[in-house]
Amino acid sequence: MDMRFLMKQAQQMQAKLQETQANLRAEGTAGGQLVKVTLNGSKELMAVSIAKEAMDPEDPSMLEDLLMAAFRDAAQKADEAMKQQMGGMGAGLNLPGLGL
Repeated sequence: MDMRFLMKQAQQMQAKLQETQANLRAEGTAGGQLVKVTLNGSKELMAVSIAKEAMDPEDPSMLEDLLMAAFRDAAQKADEAMKQQMGGMGAGLNLPGLGL
């Protein structure tokens, strides 16, 4: 196999992965949608929405728990979406760390 061809292919896959990660949006919710969190494919926080009903000054830990749950929900959805969008690219390569 031509090593230059493989390197070019790897670079194209990496560019596609980065583009997909940047453009993907996954929304996670908690507390009946009192808290919404949006992540990109790299699991970077893009947006947070908190309903005023979720803010109890007497119980700040409730809001903390809702934020964590919404983040986990969004992260799981981002993983699933990335797997779906990128699954065909890594077919047969079995590269560690990509989860494809």
